[in-house]
Amino acid sequence: MVSLRVHGGPDASGPVLHDFSTNANACGPCPAALEAVHGADAARYPDPAYTGLREALAAFHGVAAERIVVAASASEFIFRATAWAARQGWRSIRWPRPGYGDYAAAAAAHGLQFEEGAPFAWACEPSSPLGTEDDLATTQGVVAVDLAYEPLRVSGRPSDWSGCWQLWSPNKALGLTGVRAAYAVVPAGVAPELEALAPSWPVGAHGVALLQAWCKPQVQGWLAESLVTLREWKARQVGVCEAMGCTVLPSQANFFVCQVGPDLRVIAEKLRDAGIRLRDCTSFGLPGHVRLSVQPPASQDALRKALA
Repeated sequence: MVSLRVHGGPDASGPVLHDFSTNANACGPCPAALEAVHGADAARYPDPAYTGLREALAAFHGVAAERIVVAASASEFIFRATAWAARQGWRSIRWPRPGYGDYAAAAAAHGLQFEEGAPFAWACEPSSPLGTEDDLATTQGVVAVDLAYEPLRVSGRPSDWSGCWQLWSPNKALGLTGVRAAYAVVPAGVAPELEALAPSWPVGAHGVALLQAWCKPQVQGWLAESLVTLREWKARQVGVCEAMGCTVLPSQANFFVCQVGPDLRVIAEKLRDAGIRLRDCTSFGLPGHVRLSVQPPASQDALRKALA
């Protein structure tokens, strides 16, 4: 029997009206990116080498095209990069704790143990679920940073990750999480080894359209404007939670964590019945806490009414 991993978003009962459980940009979907996805040619395979896409992403980041690795999703690349680390003969790996469960799941799949200072280290900034700086210890090995939430940073300053592998998954920032596509910027010498660990056509036509749209000034302009709105919504939502007696932990992203306590399961079930879903942080290693993405005022008011 397949064991399903814990994630936010729709469950077996379908989507809810007020979904605080995923970190997608609540201002989305981005109109220009959505138009690009709708215009994708699904009747044909994309270029298996993703030549034009890699060139566009390389120009966007100011690197050589041979450093771009296209991935089916951030999670897929996490598993692929972990497989690469295992093939080096390494027995340990580091991942963020608390953190997204797929880092540990990928390590377990390849028999790798957690160790600070391991030759391969995952970082995530802003981190999930906390939305803070990663407390990565000094390492002499390979560092791969998951930057899924960097485009959704609403406060603070990013760290300097210029010497690291960088993993980007723009679907969250563009409010289009249903389109699975990501990419990484890695050293040119490593890219062919990572490509060899992937199947053919890991990203379909719609994912290619999303990533190409990501590079366009119009889309980046929309994202910048959305961050202004998200800052205002976040301040309001933090106030709503604190007014209800919740302890809100600091965060630099479009989400934050609240301490709830041992009644979390009961609270979550009642909220789900009211059309509201939160993200239980137990799978992140934070039992008794929930993560809430920033949502529009109408959803915040629904949450306040349900909690009352």
